[in-house]
Amino acid sequence: MPRILICDDEEGILRYLSKLFKTQGYTVETFSSGTALLARLTTASKEPVDLLLQDVRLPDINGIEILKQVHQLRPNMPVVVMTAHGTVDDAVHAIRLGAYDYVMKPFPKEKILGVLARALEHRRLAEENRRLREELQRDDDVPMVFTSAKFRQVYDLTLQVAASEANILILGESGTGKELIARTVHSNSLRRAKPFVSLNCAALTDSLLESQLFGHVRGAFTGAVMNQKGLLEEADGGTLFLDEIGDVSAAVQAKLLRVIQEKEFIPIGATRIKTVDVRFVAATNRDLHQDVAQGRFREDLYYRLNVISLTAPPLRERPEDIEPLAQHFLRRFAARMKKELHGIDSEALRCMERYHWPGNVRELENVIERAVILAQGRLLTAELLPVCNRKQPSVLPEAAPPVSLEELERRHILGIYRQSSGHKSKTAEILGISRKTLDRKLAEYGA
Repeated sequence: MPRILICDDEEGILRYLSKLFKTQGYTVETFSSGTALLARLTTASKEPVDLLLQDVRLPDINGIEILKQVHQLRPNMPVVVMTAHGTVDDAVHAIRLGAYDYVMKPFPKEKILGVLARALEHRRLAEENRRLREELQRDDDVPMVFTSAKFRQVYDLTLQVAASEANILILGESGTGKELIARTVHSNSLRRAKPFVSLNCAALTDSLLESQLFGHVRGAFTGAVMNQKGLLEEADGGTLFLDEIGDVSAAVQAKLLRVIQEKEFIPIGATRIKTVDVRFVAATNRDLHQDVAQGRFREDLYYRLNVISLTAPPLRERPEDIEPLAQHFLRRFAARMKKELHGIDSEALRCMERYHWPGNVRELENVIERAVILAQGRLLTAELLPVCNRKQPSVLPEAAPPVSLEELERRHILGIYRQSSGHKSKTAEILGISRKTLDRKLAEYGA
């Protein structure tokens, strides 16, 4: 049962509350001074504490000071403050410092029991959310799936540089697993106990991107009804992954450079400087070196981010990885959809190994997910795979004239765009790229 601590210098209150709570099944410990309470919380006791009910005025230590120390000792424990008429201002101050709620003496038993029930439910939900976040973090730490020597080189280099504090730039086409490489860097670094925060820069307008990164204060712009922490603060002590960094505007580039160089920034609409300790890992499918030469990307920011570079090879250059990746996705989606699927037949595997995968691993994942949804037997067959059932071959025959990779990509994107009847959001989802990237590609193709 929940364990409740009560701290009050009135013996009558302690006896009354102790008896009341014990009749409700709670385990109760009482203290008549702040010193005794803090001594109890300082000891490494095996019994967890679920809630503290504390008088705001105590004879030995100010109740507000006790609250500050309690939050340092047990930051996740809810505190309910008891107050008399003359100390309401202290109770309001306690709420601002993080107390869950306050009750005013004298209080009926229904009132105090209701506040307690809500506070304990709040703690239960917070603990449940914490466990869920830990489970999600464990899911993010699933090792990369590969057998090819080409990807082995990238993986070994990733582990080698992870322990450093250097910023990293990950290069590669869309869908090659750049974010997975970034997560591997973080989970093998000294920052692994701190947050890994990811942001797709291509998915947001400049104003939204700035707000997401730097945060804002209330009234900074229309709709800013409250203070909002940015992802830089969320990632403090950990790693910030900036995907599609090549799509960031010149104004945001300048602000990012200051953060990287000075480790400080100013939220939108604020006047006070904030400092952060963040490791930056950025990724792009663009040729940033060429963008620097053409003035589209700041040279100083490029060199700040590109202390170490890793290149994720496209899937067509590591065909040995197609089968293990497809089997991995099959197991994952079959378990999620509760389907009895035992593998992929040989014809489907041969078909996938012949296909050139312009959308890379993300496209393969989407293809397998679709096949699992449609599957009715125990094997995934070629009929379930759209890459095996196209009227035009996905790979040009040997006798055909050579075509550049850029041309293959153009044909594939325009083909999917036509098959989707010009529906951009659907096209971007199938290709595994952002809507902003698709718009840019279509503009280049004059479509």
